[in-house]
Amino acid sequence: MVHFLYGSKPSGEFRNEEEKWFGGKLGGHVGIELNPGQVADFIPSGDFHIFGRKSPKHGRFVLRSADSFWSMFGADKDSARTLTVVIPLEQKTRLQLDSVVAEYLQTSPYDYAFFGMRCAAAAYDLLGKSGVLEERTIHGTCWRYFYPRKLRRKLIKEAEERGWRIVRSEGTHRRIWDHH
Repeated sequence: MVHFLYGSKPSGEFRNEEEKWFGGKLGGHVGIELNPGQVADFIPSGDFHIFGRKSPKHGRFVLRSADSFWSMFGADKDSARTLTVVIPLEQKTRLQLDSVVAEYLQTSPYDYAFFGMRCAAAAYDLLGKSGVLEERTIHGTCWRYFYPRKLRRKLIKEAEERGWRIVRSEGTHRRIWDHH
């Protein structure tokens, strides 16, 4: 399953009560649920910078609980706008995804940077390396899937074509959410 937490900003009357989220409406986050309740995602680690560097790498993959993933911006799953694409995996694909994630959890293959790999591009990379989607170059991936909406749209289209299940929640009215 690929989980999307939509980007948002506080709506007018709730600006003083709701927190700002990193990235605003174009922000959000993406993670891949490997086992029930375990989500792998790519996050910054260390100094944030604009362009990716070869060394040292300031990004890492983490494996966290689903609750931790959904609450990463201080919200809970019930109040956040979310989308989950349920991708049925064959055994071979599943083993390949598990293998790639295990490798990436040990050592990040790339740096986290504003103009570089971030959560959406990293999620696409995992799906490409495991054979779910067409594999792309790292450079092509980070530019094509610059922020979560781009990957969300790609996976919604794939879901419609391949018969994958989509699960949505609309989120609280206290925030202005990125659109589907």
